[in-house]
Amino acid sequence: MINKNSPIPIYHQLEEYIKQLIDSGQLVPGDILPSEREYSDKYGISRMTIRQAIINLVNERYLYRVKGKGTFVMEKKFEQDLQGLTSFTEDMKARGMKASSKLIKFKIIPAHLKLAKSLDIQEHDPVYEIVRIRLAEEIPMALERTYISANLVQGLTEEIVQNSLYKYIEDTLHMKIASGTQIIEAAIANEQEVKYLDISDKSPIMLMERSSKLDDQTIFEVVKSSYRADRYKFMIDLKRF
Repeated sequence: MINKNSPIPIYHQLEEYIKQLIDSGQLVPGDILPSEREYSDKYGISRMTIRQAIINLVNERYLYRVKGKGTFVMEKKFEQDLQGLTSFTEDMKARGMKASSKLIKFKIIPAHLKLAKSLDIQEHDPVYEIVRIRLAEEIPMALERTYISANLVQGLTEEIVQNSLYKYIEDTLHMKIASGTQIIEAAIANEQEVKYLDISDKSPIMLMERSSKLDDQTIFEVVKSSYRADRYKFMIDLKRF
């Protein structure tokens, strides 16, 4: 594993070895690594060299440290492609994972002026307000607040919104979801996000606001989501014009 005659620095060799263990599944999220002394005794290398390798892996977010407890394997982040409009359920299903929701709020409210403009409806028109915790393999990933015109999308129930809204809209109501616009920004978790996402106070999160349209360009939903920054990342391919 460690070749002291190699021109490759020893700390880098150790980094790559630990990465291989993680990528191959021999080390899984939550596993604790051997101590610096154990690595030193096993491979005959200095603790300073081991410390450098560990620091680099922490900075690359392969590992994380807990004071007084040790160094652990970091949970892998879920990557979402921003070029396609998919629901959370569809996104998790494509990864072979079980998606679920915990319903926090489901009610009809009168649209205030800002919300009415966002949905292109009249002020005081009825709007479904749906607040859900979105989970992947029972792990909280996002706190999602969805607003949908009740005159446009009719017949929603608590049972439907705990599964896939998009599936209901397309398969039951036979509406074609066509496009969406998303805005993403970084923020610090508020009290509600800390509570529902099971994260520490002042943890970083990613705020996403999406406006989605049907194929006739009718806006059918506005979604405001708070994603755990330690669990999720977004990806987009860029082309030079």
